[in-house]
Amino acid sequence: MKKLRKQTVRVRIVAGARLPTRFGKFTLFGIQGRGRSAEAVVLQHGHIRNGEAPLVRIHSQCLTGDTLASKRCDCRAQLELSLRKIAKAPAGLLLYLPQEGRGIGLMNKIKAYELQDHGMDTVEANRRLGFAADSRDYRFSADVLKLLGARRVRLLSNNPDKVRQLERAGIRVVERIPCQPRVSRTSRAYLRTKKTKLGHLLAGL
Repeated sequence: MKKLRKQTVRVRIVAGARLPTRFGKFTLFGIQGRGRSAEAVVLQHGHIRNGEAPLVRIHSQCLTGDTLASKRCDCRAQLELSLRKIAKAPAGLLLYLPQEGRGIGLMNKIKAYELQDHGMDTVEANRRLGFAADSRDYRFSADVLKLLGARRVRLLSNNPDKVRQLERAGIRVVERIPCQPRVSRTSRAYLRTKKTKLGHLLAGL
């Protein structure tokens, strides 16, 4: 008896639905892969056509920023800027991934906040807790993009490592588009750390 093909599938669409937002109309997908953290929510605008390069944002979940409107980071501003740009593009995707705190998880992120309140920056705090400066892995993101037919992308990102990881995983980044909303006074130090210690490409800092 032949084995079921489902056993070899790395990622699959669990469900899809229409999602009208204040930025525009999207299709919402729930996507799962292997492993506890291998899941994503995807918002798709337009049709992903073979050979074309849709506008793509890979956004790490940030409860404090995206939901609670924290000014410690620029995550919510990046999310809204990305949705606005994708809604205006002929086709685009936003991947929303459970990678809180650059991959260390919500409780550890709050511990890192506590250390930051005592003078550490984000990189120093993560390392004090025993983590890498950035623990995120984008291989699952690459699998999601391939599943949706986006092997060539125009990527909304300031992070060169994200570009490198995607290209190593078989996604051609034909263009990197800055994702830099207006800088607030509160988040300026956070962004400078991203630039000086993580190599993010940020202008005017």
